[in-house]
This record gives sequence, structure tokens and C-alpha cells, in this order.
Amino acid sequence: MSPFHLSLLIHAHQPLGNFESVQEDVYRLAYLPFIEELARHPAIRIALHYSGILLAWLEKKHPEYLEQLKELAGQGQVEILGGGYYEPVLSAIPDRDRLAQIERLSDFLEKRFGSRPRGAWLTERVWDPTVPMTLAQSGIEYTLTDDYHFLSAGLEPDQLYGYYFSEWQGYAVKVIPGQKSLRYLLPFRMEGDATAYLRSIAERRPGGLAAMGDDLEKFGAWPHTHEHVYRNGWLRRFFEAIEQSSEWLKTTLAGDYVREHEPLGRIYLPTASYQEMMGWALPPKAAGDYEDLLRRVESMPEAAALSRFVHGGVWHNFFYKYEEANHMHKRMLEVSRRYADLDKSTPPGAPARCLYEEGYEHLLSAQCNDAYWHGVFGGLYAPHLRTSVYQALLRAENVAEKIDSSPRTARRWDFNVDGAEEIFLANESLAVIVAAGDGGTAAEIDFRPRAFNAINALRRRPEAYHRRLRDAPRGEAGGAVSIHDRMAAKESGLERYLQYDRYNRHSFRSLVFGAGRGLEDYRAGRLDESTELAGGKFSVLQFARDRCVLAGRDRQRLCSARTEIFLAGPSVVVNWNLSQANVEELEAGLELVLNFLAPDADDRYFLLPAGLEDGGGPDHPETGREARAFPSFVRQRLQWAGEAAGSCIALLDQWQDLRVKITVTPPAKWWITPIFTISQSEGGFEKVYQGSCLLPHWPVQGGELQATVRLEFGAAGERG
Repeated sequence: MSPFHLSLLIHAHQPLGNFESVQEDVYRLAYLPFIEELARHPAIRIALHYSGILLAWLEKKHPEYLEQLKELAGQGQVEILGGGYYEPVLSAIPDRDRLAQIERLSDFLEKRFGSRPRGAWLTERVWDPTVPMTLAQSGIEYTLTDDYHFLSAGLEPDQLYGYYFSEWQGYAVKVIPGQKSLRYLLPFRMEGDATAYLRSIAERRPGGLAAMGDDLEKFGAWPHTHEHVYRNGWLRRFFEAIEQSSEWLKTTLAGDYVREHEPLGRIYLPTASYQEMMGWALPPKAAGDYEDLLRRVESMPEAAALSRFVHGGVWHNFFYKYEEANHMHKRMLEVSRRYADLDKSTPPGAPARCLYEEGYEHLLSAQCNDAYWHGVFGGLYAPHLRTSVYQALLRAENVAEKIDSSPRTARRWDFNVDGAEEIFLANESLAVIVAAGDGGTAAEIDFRPRAFNAINALRRRPEAYHRRLRDAPRGEAGGAVSIHDRMAAKESGLERYLQYDRYNRHSFRSLVFGAGRGLEDYRAGRLDESTELAGGKFSVLQFARDRCVLAGRDRQRLCSARTEIFLAGPSVVVNWNLSQANVEELEAGLELVLNFLAPDADDRYFLLPAGLEDGGGPDHPETGREARAFPSFVRQRLQWAGEAAGSCIALLDQWQDLRVKITVTPPAKWWITPIFTISQSEGGFEKVYQGSCLLPHWPVQGGELQATVRLEFGAAGERG
């Protein structure tokens, strides 16, 4: 019998902006012990993929690791795969950037390991029909998707033990189906289960190929897997089981197999990703229905035949599901268009070309996929990952300003494709994006010297997995299981935080509500505010490079608001006028949302007027020591909730050397509360700080209210 071939394509990646300590832990728990065990089994041959971000980190922190990889590759035991350097989803970025991403990683691999890659890892296995052209134009010969892509195209399970050609406009690439069954077997079932599964296929398809593409992190870095895979010897026994089956089973490098064997045919795959991802991309109700349907289908005798037709959303649905992901993505596309223009005006050899390359690298890094989506792995809910993307985009914009120093005029257009206009305001220190169709709010406030988006918050919204929270055991669930099957809560009482917002978390939202409301009403979303003024469409009365004037109305309450937003040096100033034509006793406030990321860190805090009232609760620490720059103020960590009164509040971030001083006229009462979301991750359900809401508010007296709010940005050490 001809030997059956097993091809393992193992992928390693760390997101842009991930914590150094996390990367070191993953290196220690998974990356290093995996290749150390692999080196002890020279007959085992596998393909390894490392994103360019991770390779750069390894070269800096653990160059000996890359030397060991080079030795294994030189011996023919390991094939190093290419792909996008910053691990972008190729179908989500412009064609020009796709080619640049792949070229950068191929150049790195050629320089470091001596040859250019023939195969490429496809980020999150997100496929669309244009992928073959991109890969072929980049010199890539083959890639891997999931078997689900092929089954959805109409193939039968027994037709997936080899590879196929796929093409777009005559550009062809070889595509290998990765077995979902192997993803769930390795390393969570006994090693004998995997070889038994492969034996059953080999008997039907001698000489065929079974492939698996999955994350290296699950071999040691996922919860409880290090003990299972290494201390308890699972990986060693798995490799030994393959070695002992050498008369019928052979591990084969994917590149060797596609070179030495004929294709099974030509195929055209639908737009898809792995099946779990296609559920995560759906809105919450649809995602829950999708999960329920999958469970029902999988319990049927005809499951293998029917499950291929259970098709969820596509990866781009995340831009529908999460406005924050869409905003970030469209910002990235706007910066990419600007660099496409700069590429023409600064050709190679031009004096500004070095600056261009510096800025373009920032742009490419902002295309790292993790912060644009959310599932078990996805990082949209991780504020530090979103922050890193914004920092890269703003640094790219700052460099572009150095190349083209002509003043940027104000722009008014629907940049995020939501059917309503946005306005871009900018000066040397600040940039603001005003969403006229969302209550005339600021969707983004950028302090350009620090490349810092001061809002960067996340709306609290239902998620399909929230329905499982009340059934989740507290603490770490024992045993090594797939993260798709893990259900645990990192702390008790998380269900108390399942509260959802009516609006996107922007700044300068007009909240007009009946008198007598309190902090708890605000925290619980019970203000019964005017929704027309809070989230309705505002008319743009005028705009210029650094200012705009907008107006909105509430027809039921006979209220109107006029908002003037302008930039003055490092300050954003809002002049807010509210008019009321009825006799209802009202209060009104202009909500601010700011995110300094670390709610319980000593180096990030509020400075609040003395005499404040604590909002209570386990997440609100006691009053801290006074700050030297504000001697009449007290310090509170960012997770604090409570009430204050006065004309000035400040937020300080000593880690980034950043301060925002907020002054209001007339003096106001303030409600302050943190934004916590409940999300899932590899470790289970967790609470995540997404910024703080600050609501200075005033009584509406005589049917009129005039107020001014100023946000002044500067270094943390500056006094004032």
C-alpha cells in the first residue's frame, strides 16, 4: 500500500501591541518546547508559519530560536511558510498593500533562512475569489484553507485528500483542504485517536494527503495545554505514534507534496473562513440561531452531508456588527489611499522617499487583523490592540504631513459608508472626526504629538455567548480542551455587567432628560433622555478646517441644540446652546468618553475636585493622595464611579506622559462611571475596561442653557 501523507501546517502569531509579558509566556509555554520536541524526532516533517511581527520579536529577543529553525529548515525537516508580514486579512486591504505585505515577509525569510517561501499561510483562512491572483502575483505557489470551503463548494468529504488548483483571471494557486476533524483531535484527544482517524482514511485513499492547519499556541499556551502537551508527554507520544506507523503513514512537507503529486482538479471556492469564524461574524441573535442550528444538524445521522450547507456570515460582517471595527477599517483605507498618492509623488530616489517608507510601514502594521474582529481569539474587545492600530495609523498620518506639508482642508463626506456625513477637523496638534448623523458627536479625537486617539471606546452590546454566562463555572475549568469548548468565568458576578448601550461611545453627545435623575439612573441607562438629540441626525450649518457648527432638534420635547466644535491649539472647544420651548423641568449634559486603558493602574487616574461622592461598588477604590500639579484635587483610579462638582477635571497618564484637562463653563455637576464589557477569550469570560463616561450637566433654566466644554491636551508633567 502506498504510504498515506500527513501534512501539518502550524501557525504562530502575536498581535500588534500585545504585552511583552504575554509574548514571553507563549514563547516559554509553546514556541520553544514545540521545536525542541520536534528536533528530537527528525523523521517528523512539518511546515511552520510565523507572522513577520513575531519573527521580528524573536530576532530581537530570542535569536537562538531562529537559528534552531534555520537548522531544522536546512535539514529538510521544516518548511517555513510566507504570508502577509503583519498578518492582515488579505481580502480586507487594498491590492497594492496585499502585495507589499507578502513581499516583506518573503524578503525577510529569504534574508534570514536563505530562500523565498513557496507556500503562504492565509490569515484566519479568510478566502475570497481574488486570493489566487494576489498569491500568484507574489510568487506563492500554494496555500491552505479549511475543508469547509471545499464542502461548501459541493465536494464530498472523500474528495478532500489532496490539493486543487484555483484561479482568478488566469492567475492560479494550489489550495490544500485542512481537516477540521484533525483540528479538534490535536492535541485534545489521545494520540491514538488521531492515528486511528488517519488509518481509516489511508485504507480508502492510499497515497492521499490529510492536512491540518492550526495555531502553534494551542500546543502549550492555551489554558492547561502546556501540562498536557509537554509535561504529560502528549506531543512526544504523538510523534512516536507517527514514527511507529511509518509503514503506512508519512509526514510530508506541503511544498513537497504539491510538487510531487498531481492535483485532484480545479475548484472555485466560495467566500468563507473556518466555520466557527463564520458564526462569530453574525449579529448576536443570528449567531445564537447559527450555533443552535449547528448543534441540531450535528446530532443528525446525515450531519456530514448537511453541515456544509450551514453557512454563517463572512469575515467582512464584522464591519456591520461592530461600528468600531468599521471606523478603524475605513480610517486604514483612507490612510492607504493617501500613501498610494504619495507613492506616485515620491518615487524611488526622491528626497522624501525614506520618510515615505517609514510612514508606509506604519500603515502596513495597522493592517494587523486582530483588532478588527471578535470571536474567541479576536482582539476588538482588547483596548490595547485597538490603541496600537490607531497609533500606527496616526504615526503614518504624521509622516505623511511631513512629506506633504500643505495645510489640509476640512473634509465633509461619508468616509465610513454609513449613509451619513462625517467632518474632519485638524490643526497641528489635534484631529477630530465629527459624526453629524450620530448626534453631532465626536467619533475620534486624536492628539497628534502622541499619536493617541483619546476616545477609542467600545459600545456595550449583546453577544451570543452572553446567554451562556450564567451557566459558566467560576475560575479556571480544568483539563486541556479546545477553546471552542471552554466555558468558564474568570470572576464571579460578571452577569451584573451585562448592560447594553443605545448609542456608540462617542464624545459630545447631547443628553437632555427630566430633572430628578441621579448617578444610578445614568449608570443603568435610565435617564430617559431625548433620543433625537442624543443620537439623531444633526444638520451641518458651517464648517472649516478647524471648526464646524451643527444643529439638532427634538420635536416631541420642543428642544433644539446648537453645537459648535472648534480647535484652538492643543484644545478641543465645544460651545453648546440648548433651547426649550415647553415648561418641562429639564437637565442637560454633554457626555464625554475617554479611554486611558488601565482602570486600576497607579499611573493613570482622574484628578477630581475635593468633596466628591463615591459611587460605591467593588470596582471603585478609596480616594487617593492629592496631586502636586492640582493641590486642591484628589486622585481616583479610572475604574472609579461617583459624583463631583466644579469647573475642572483632569485625566493623567504618566505612562504615556499625557494629560487631558477638562474645563466647563458654568461649573457643573459631574457623573462619572467606567464602561465595562463582558467578552470571551481563550481563558473564558472576562470583564474589560473600555473607557470612562463623564457627564457634566446643568439645569435648563428659563428655557435656555449655554455651556462651554474645553478639552486641553498636553504632557502629564505640565502644570495648569
